[in-house]
Amino acid sequence: MEEKVKNITTDEQQEYVINMGPQHPSTHGVLRLVVSLQGEKVISLQPHIGYIHRGIEKMCESITYQQIIHLTDRMDYLSAHINNEAVCLTVEKALEVEIPDRIKVIRTIMSELTRIQSHQLWWASFGMDLGGLTCFFYGLRDREKILDIFEETCGSRMIVSYNCPGGLMYDVHPNFQKRVKEFIKYFRKILPEYDQLLSGNVIFHERSKGIGKLSLEDAISYGITGPCGRASGFSCDVRKHEPYSAYDRIKFKEVLFTEGDTYHRYIARIDEMWESMNIIEQLIDNIPEGPYAVKMKPVIKLPEGEYYQRVETARGELGVFIISDGNKNPYRVKFRSPNFVNLSVLNHIAKGFKIADLVAIGGSLDLVIPDIDR
Repeated sequence: MEEKVKNITTDEQQEYVINMGPQHPSTHGVLRLVVSLQGEKVISLQPHIGYIHRGIEKMCESITYQQIIHLTDRMDYLSAHINNEAVCLTVEKALEVEIPDRIKVIRTIMSELTRIQSHQLWWASFGMDLGGLTCFFYGLRDREKILDIFEETCGSRMIVSYNCPGGLMYDVHPNFQKRVKEFIKYFRKILPEYDQLLSGNVIFHERSKGIGKLSLEDAISYGITGPCGRASGFSCDVRKHEPYSAYDRIKFKEVLFTEGDTYHRYIARIDEMWESMNIIEQLIDNIPEGPYAVKMKPVIKLPEGEYYQRVETARGELGVFIISDGNKNPYRVKFRSPNFVNLSVLNHIAKGFKIADLVAIGGSLDLVIPDIDR
């Protein structure tokens, strides 16, 4: 009898392997995590990706540069406008096309509105992941106001396809400035509610502070960018280091923390919404006159060579690498995806924490799975 007792393993000693996903309430998108547990503690995890792989980079080799825009919408769909801009900037750099100031300013305003609505949806879903269902209603309520502005000017709410090589598809709607200023005035009063509801919540602090810590050295080693990298002290904001569009003519603060935990990845995005509003306010009354597009040839052919452009999406650095052989289709296109890189650190920062913490840690990375799968 004593021998049998010795051979019995407790839950703390036995290793369990479970699946989170590919369709699980705690994940946003079709991501599968194979998680090894001892009791409730995460020993290791392995992401399995590719469930919605569409071969976007390969498809780009058989379409024109104008058509590539409509594929980049479908990667990180919450940064659709910024993704579009990255491709346009790459093409314009290759052709050495000078873009008028009006286009640069409008692109920047639209990019910052895109960043705010992305962070709003992240906040809504992150709060819901941790049991705060009210967050979802508040976040989507406020996000609708930006989507309405997009719809009026772009004709679409999320997959905007508003940028094109040489400028914009069409000029902004006559109501654009008025509605943007109304939104900024509204959201400056509303954003403190996010802090009252979640940021200052004691339960939220217990579930986020000190959880999933990522050091500065590891953030740099893994190449973690965006709010996730800056929450660990990694100064990596492309808008600051390599300004594009109108970012060289405005003042804003790069949000940096050193703690690197789930809570500060959260706070980094809250603070970024404030900074985005500051950027928009500096530009909205100073949109220059001029054309909204430069006349381009119907068929664009880039000179032979290699071209690269990076931008700051809502989740970090997106790089567009194009190899041209002089034809109307690129020879090769490669996207440096922020989500793909940010996912790579999940196993590292989740080890040793409980499976409930894994939900919080994963949510703090703000992953958009179609951008990983492409």
